[in-house]
Amino acid sequence: MIRGYHSMRSMLPKHIGFIPDGNRRWAQARGLPREAGYAFGIAPGFELFELCRSRAIEEVSVYGFTQDNTRRPSVQTERFKAACVQFADMISMQGAALLVLGDERSPLFPEELKSFRERTGEGMKVNFLVNYDWEWDLEGLRNGSLRSSDISRLDLVVRWGGGRRLSGFLPVQSVYADIFVVDEYWPDFEASQFERALTWFSQQDRTLGG
Repeated sequence: MIRGYHSMRSMLPKHIGFIPDGNRRWAQARGLPREAGYAFGIAPGFELFELCRSRAIEEVSVYGFTQDNTRRPSVQTERFKAACVQFADMISMQGAALLVLGDERSPLFPEELKSFRERTGEGMKVNFLVNYDWEWDLEGLRNGSLRSSDISRLDLVVRWGGGRRLSGFLPVQSVYADIFVVDEYWPDFEASQFERALTWFSQQDRTLGG
């Protein structure tokens, strides 16, 4: 019984959500324009992708930007759109089974990502939320299903930048997710932060309400 218990507790999450926050604050702290921070979040994103793949995580979901984010000044929206396109191109070339989820009807949805509105590629599933809005997602129920119906239930959500909220991140899939907060800003990502999140998750009592 004890051996089986410890084996169960050490299980990795099958599906992890990532909220890479703090790019603008990171840039400000270094005397840079706020919009400069987004470009520094691309390499950490690729490193995290490789770490998840090395740990055989089955599925990850990543916040790119929300419809609310598009209210920011145009110099910022152009920079985070460009960063999202670059990240998507990088991981698609590395074998991700990529799905970009968001309202592609908006002119703020990057044209370069429309080919990924249907899951493309093989390997680890990556769901990239771009111009995403939780109400837009739920409105799909009027036609019979969530717009995010291809995305499975989340086990763990990791948020950088110290925020203690989901900010509309896949509300249905997050219903039983454990939430781990990293106080460091996203561009300061280190592999040890990810390992801390996995260790913490293994110590949670995952009864899912039972």
